[in-house]
Amino acid sequence: MALQAPTEDGNAFAAEALDSSMTDGALSRFLGKLSARANIPLRLVLWNGKSIDLGPGARVSLQLKDAKALRYLVSPTIDSLAEAYVNGHFDVIGKVDDIVDVAMRLAASGESSTGKFVRLFSPVRHNKALDKSAIAHHYDVSNAFYREWLDPRMVYSCAYFKTGQESLAVAQLAKLDHVLDKIMLAKDERLLDIGCGWGALAIRAAEKYGARVLGVTLSENQFELARERVAQAGLRARVEIRLLDYRDLTPRDGPFDKITSIGMFEHVGLKHLGSYFAKITSLLRDGGLVLNHGITSTDPDSGNTPLGAGEFIDKYVFPHGELPHISLALREMQVGGLEALDVECLRRHYARTLSQWSHNFESGSLPDAGGAVGNTERTGVRGLVDEKTWRIWRIYLAGCAHAFSQNWVSLYQVLACKAGVADSLNPTPWSRAYMYPA
Repeated sequence: MALQAPTEDGNAFAAEALDSSMTDGALSRFLGKLSARANIPLRLVLWNGKSIDLGPGARVSLQLKDAKALRYLVSPTIDSLAEAYVNGHFDVIGKVDDIVDVAMRLAASGESSTGKFVRLFSPVRHNKALDKSAIAHHYDVSNAFYREWLDPRMVYSCAYFKTGQESLAVAQLAKLDHVLDKIMLAKDERLLDIGCGWGALAIRAAEKYGARVLGVTLSENQFELARERVAQAGLRARVEIRLLDYRDLTPRDGPFDKITSIGMFEHVGLKHLGSYFAKITSLLRDGGLVLNHGITSTDPDSGNTPLGAGEFIDKYVFPHGELPHISLALREMQVGGLEALDVECLRRHYARTLSQWSHNFESGSLPDAGGAVGNTERTGVRGLVDEKTWRIWRIYLAGCAHAFSQNWVSLYQVLACKAGVADSLNPTPWSRAYMYPA
């Protein structure tokens, strides 16, 4: 890995640490300066059994395998700390929320950049092959893996908490209905669900609202299980799932009365948002509605997540993902021929969703619809993946929960129709009350 340049105080020590020849004096000086700089509830346990607390009331223990592991503490970022952890250069003992909090504070103590966000001067050049590869990397871990910590419907996107006290299962079902109520989905209308996941929204749209649904996904694992679930629900006459890039849909597939895109436009790329929305416009009938639900940057310049967190996510979890600021998303939506009718921020909802996913991941058991502990025959997450993958996802889920809670990233649902002067292009009532049926 390419390490960040050490600070001035750490230069001499870093050189010694890299060749394992540092003196006890150099080690003591470095640890003393680190303790004075950090002042966080972290205990460093060295390879020789000695330990040092970097602050009072240590809640997390960082167990270094050898002297070389100290280099990750010279000028720490979330990227370097997480990479060291997932590759086994050190072990971490403590509750995952405490681990993430300590890591963020440690990275902040060593931050050398002047800005909060890293600017994206070279956006990714997305194409179909690159995007399919990225989707496979993320979603095709295994269906069983996701089943362990998602809700029973396997909805892998932000839930909707009406009071903040609901179980994950209840909140995810509320999210599906919230989306479908917003687009005023009616019986026998044609719905296109871009990035349909494991089919939860498509099935709900057919079961409750009587719609005819086409769902598309690039994930082979999602495709197979979604089709199985549609068949099990007896909905093959109303729901079709295709393994297909949305860009390959043609006018013959439409027009659609309603279109949803839930947790997908993060993969589109900043330079391709206009063409993404233009494609949606071309598939939507006049008077139809589209809802885009996606993660956004809170940096007005669409910068990456701070403290190196974005680099870790791009490298290990979501390759080539790019987050626009909501202002850029709305601009490109207009460029693509859509008029934004309603914008709702669900940042707090995603922080809670991710926190519950992280809790499920840690416990290794899945709450059922009533909130009780799930099937005791489950093997647990650690029995389904190798140690490195487990460590990646453990830090990723808890870290994302922290990022949303700190307003580093956000999430918006944007309801839109075709842009134009004709009143008939906007079918929504004058009031938003219709979105919240009794």
